[in-house]
Amino acid sequence: MKEVLTVIKKCMTKLLAAIATVLLSVMTLLVLYQVFTRYVLNSPAAFTEELVRYFLIWTGFIGAAYAFVTREHMCLVLIRSSLSPAGNRILMIFIDALILVFAIFVITIGGFKLAASAEKVYSALLGIPRSLVYSMAPISGLFIIVAQIINLYEDITGIKIEGGNE
Repeated sequence: MKEVLTVIKKCMTKLLAAIATVLLSVMTLLVLYQVFTRYVLNSPAAFTEELVRYFLIWTGFIGAAYAFVTREHMCLVLIRSSLSPAGNRILMIFIDALILVFAIFVITIGGFKLAASAEKVYSALLGIPRSLVYSMAPISGLFIIVAQIINLYEDITGIKIEGGNE
């Protein structure tokens, strides 16, 4: 079981990092192109603003999934540091289970419903369906679900799964 989870975690970490890198690189190039066309050519490329906005949304969702896979998300350690090891373990199991439930019902199911409801709504400038933009929510939700299952496995068994950002 540990070997399978290690492979999954390594693949997810690499895939999410690669996607975030590509999105951030493309956003940077699009913003530079926008500045160039606006101030040098005096004819701004309007499509870049909308595309960068959508890529920023996607980057946020991918970044959240990456943070859960690598356990580098923001957290308050005030309560956790004051607990005994057994209490800390129970707290982590509770928190990871709560995040798993949230990822299933809000991010994945809710995101799927949002994407499906926007199927016939098109963006103003590019003319692409908004469901394409909103589809990143359920996709990242699936990544978060898998990450939380691995995190719960680590919490319950005490076995650390390598493959994140060690």
